[in-house]
Amino acid sequence: MKSTALSLILTAGLILNCFAWGQTGHRVVGQIASWHLSKKASKNIQAILGPESLAMVSTWMDEIKSDPSYDYLNSWHYLTVKAGEGYNPDLQEKDGDAYGKTKMIIAALKGGKLDADQKAAYLKMLVHLVGDLHQPLHVGTGEDRGGNDVKVSYFNDRTNLHAVWDSKVIDGKNLSYTELADHLNRRVNKALIRKYQNDPLEKWLQEAVDLRPVIYDLPEDGKLFYDYGYQTYPIMEQQLLAGGIRLAGILNEIFG
Repeated sequence: MKSTALSLILTAGLILNCFAWGQTGHRVVGQIASWHLSKKASKNIQAILGPESLAMVSTWMDEIKSDPSYDYLNSWHYLTVKAGEGYNPDLQEKDGDAYGKTKMIIAALKGGKLDADQKAAYLKMLVHLVGDLHQPLHVGTGEDRGGNDVKVSYFNDRTNLHAVWDSKVIDGKNLSYTELADHLNRRVNKALIRKYQNDPLEKWLQEAVDLRPVIYDLPEDGKLFYDYGYQTYPIMEQQLLAGGIRLAGILNEIFG
């Protein structure tokens, strides 16, 4: 009995450590996307989600990790990309990865052959996965579980590098997701929208790889304070904004 309980605790810990952006970051991506939908796309999405917003459904794919029947989705949240290489299907988990499944979901939603429940589930997954692909540590090296194995402390709180990027730095700003989304959305103009929405998914992966020197620029003792947040937070803002704008572009293409 004790071993079963311990196993459940350890499993829960692993699941929690795999979250991307935390609730605030994911909701920022969904909220920004909702502000840049065409009228037609917005209407069609509302017909699918009902009273739920893109911001609030953005965390659904993390929440369902509590249900064992969804365990097959666990590997869909991340992928492996080696430096100097592009996407390699041979390096990915057998149940799928964030890049491959994002492309599959987009194609399925465009195909128009899903029933109402499938369409709603795939839409929620798409909102989440676009967010995941913009958290650079979800495009991992294949060596440290996306920074989960890199033990650090953040303001003397023992944690890991993945958690610092998911939520520690962002939550330290004490902003609601609507406040942060509004702050970032003020930077948006037509040129920025064109730039982000013209980038293929492969470019998203390369952006994550290119950010690794900054992400892994850690002190030898692993103790992170203001200076690390100061260096990385602008990148987090950039990634959240790009994710929201790119998500809007995909949704407009599918539903607009």
